[in-house]
Amino acid sequence: MKLNHITIQTEAFEKEIEFYQKYVGLTVSRDMRPMGKNIVFLSGAADDTAIEIIEKPGASDAGNENISIGFHTNDLEKIYNEFCSDGLNPTPFISPMPQVRFFFVKDPAGVNVQFI
Repeated sequence: MKLNHITIQTEAFEKEIEFYQKYVGLTVSRDMRPMGKNIVFLSGAADDTAIEIIEKPGASDAGNENISIGFHTNDLEKIYNEFCSDGLNPTPFISPMPQVRFFFVKDPAGVNVQFI
């Protein structure tokens, strides 16, 4: 069994798409907007787990401090500095053991996103 997708319902639909394209490097793999539905799937490759973004007016903050989506990056400092420059307030770096270092930032819907 393989994880297919993670769904985020948000009223910040376009900002959410932009976040995952700009900071994570995902691209739209399936777009239902031409069919009149504001639903987009973003992924890194055709067979990767996708992030599904659904526009939902009035959606409450999707943030749950106990849930996060994690992404590996090859340049942790660069992405951290980009978030800082863009005013997105990432957490300080966390290093629970010498070989592990990461931080969190909230996406436009309030989801905790970890970069490691």
